[in-house]
Amino acid sequence: MRILYFCTTWGQRTGSWDDFFNRIIAQGYHGVETDLPAAAERDEFMDGLNKYGLKFIAQHWETTDTALGVHGQKYEDRLRQLAVLKPLFINSHTGRDFFTYAQNIKLLDIAERVAQDTGVQVVHETHRSRFAYAAHVTLPYLQERSALQLTLDISHWCAVAETLLQDQQEAVDLAIKHTRHIHARVGFEQGPQVADPSLPVYREALDFHLSCWDKVLANANHEFLTITPEFGPVPYMPPDQPDDQQWQNNLYLMNLLKNRYQLNPS
Repeated sequence: MRILYFCTTWGQRTGSWDDFFNRIIAQGYHGVETDLPAAAERDEFMDGLNKYGLKFIAQHWETTDTALGVHGQKYEDRLRQLAVLKPLFINSHTGRDFFTYAQNIKLLDIAERVAQDTGVQVVHETHRSRFAYAAHVTLPYLQERSALQLTLDISHWCAVAETLLQDQQEAVDLAIKHTRHIHARVGFEQGPQVADPSLPVYREALDFHLSCWDKVLANANHEFLTITPEFGPVPYMPPDQPDDQQWQNNLYLMNLLKNRYQLNPS
């Protein structure tokens, strides 16, 4: 099995797509994870992927409407727009934390229909404010839907629970079995992102996240596993950090995981 590492554009892309692609290639990334490029940039984006042989994970996050009908229509429209670009898959911030279980199920049904129509899989991120905002809340969805696949960003669950989830092992283990993609950010009991994962003060949190990612790898049975190091900019990043701390944190995690797993493509 191969592990492919993706660079998020969130807080990290400046300048042209060509400049960004050259920058991430130089650091050893295999592709980019991003939302729908602006219409005026779409050709440049797609041409650049082909030019540099980069892979693409599409990201949906924009749908936030509180009325389910409007939300569902906008959600489906955005997924279909992303699917046209033929990404490896779509990583989706699906639903709302205040929607009922039945309402969020309707949105999962929309995603499944889009995937069937387009041939582009939709995976759903464990993210605050969405249907999968906490471990205990996500558990029933996974128990009911054996085919549901997740982007595991377990840092969010740590922040919601204010623990490293020691007392929610059943939910964590089941989520790991449903994981298709990893967002590799290190959270802790008081937030979704530590300032610098290399600092000894955050070692316990880092070890917890590594243990979860190890289990994902052990459980994976696909041709490849995808990982996006996803430390974010201010306000995720404390404002007193160096300007390039986000970039350096993501590189630190990617290189740590490359060394840990030794499953890089040549």
